[in-house]
Amino acid sequence: MTQPNSIDAVQQMLATQGYVCGRALATVVFLSLKLGRPLFLEGEAGVGKTEIAKALAAGLNRQLIRLQCYEGLDASSAVYEWNFPAQMVAIRTAEASGGADRAALQDELFSDDYLIERPLLQAMRPDENGAPVLLIDELDRTDEPFEAFLLEALSDFQVTIPELGTVKAPEPPIVIVTSNRTREVHDALKRRCLYHWVDYPDFEREIAILHARASEAAESLSREVVAFVQRLRTEDLFKKPGVAETIDWAKCLLALDVMNLSPEVIGDTLGAILKYQDDIQKLQGSEAKRILDEAKASLEPA
Repeated sequence: MTQPNSIDAVQQMLATQGYVCGRALATVVFLSLKLGRPLFLEGEAGVGKTEIAKALAAGLNRQLIRLQCYEGLDASSAVYEWNFPAQMVAIRTAEASGGADRAALQDELFSDDYLIERPLLQAMRPDENGAPVLLIDELDRTDEPFEAFLLEALSDFQVTIPELGTVKAPEPPIVIVTSNRTREVHDALKRRCLYHWVDYPDFEREIAILHARASEAAESLSREVVAFVQRLRTEDLFKKPGVAETIDWAKCLLALDVMNLSPEVIGDTLGAILKYQDDIQKLQGSEAKRILDEAKASLEPA
């Protein structure tokens, strides 16, 4: 599929994949595609940063390649590794056959046949459907040396394998970088990208998201769920529920054939929206009823 030629076309394309976004986010996605610039998305966990990469790949009919970041991630794990067990088998086989040519064996061992491609290298390979979408997820979990390496890789869209040479992308991948902001990412990398803060959606947009992702939910239940979750985000919690939790909770309520929220139902299903015991304990007893009453009051006509 060709890239969308307007901001409205971006919104429409993402909407067909069940991703409802505002104009500001659609604008920065459009500019990222138009200018070939990486897109850096920051925001709380569960607000849809990862999902936009998935929706973009599906909407453009491109391959999605995901590099899940973690503490201790290094360049070799992100780019390539040699298949050491297979190399050892080849060496033993050559030794058993006797008189192996060392130079020829070395050339064979360090060939594509024994190369394990990791996400960054995969993203630089040609694809008949066009450049893939490269999702570098939760970059804030890594350390500064990996950031420095990534900065270089995103500058030239090429990597060097000492035994094989330099691999350069024939067409730069569409790069989405996400961060939950558990630490600050270096300015040098941010400057290489277009930036957008993905915030919690307002009431109407979260309703639209719920309609897209949990369409079976009745309108009255959807409004109660969103109003309760949005009111819950104003509480002093260790981890506020994201949009992902709103969707999960609505699906749990549907599975239980719940038609309307009640303090009892909320107490039974808190594990779908809150993931820390301290937060769950805060909503025990009358607290859940208080927040529910406030949520329902906000739905009444002024």
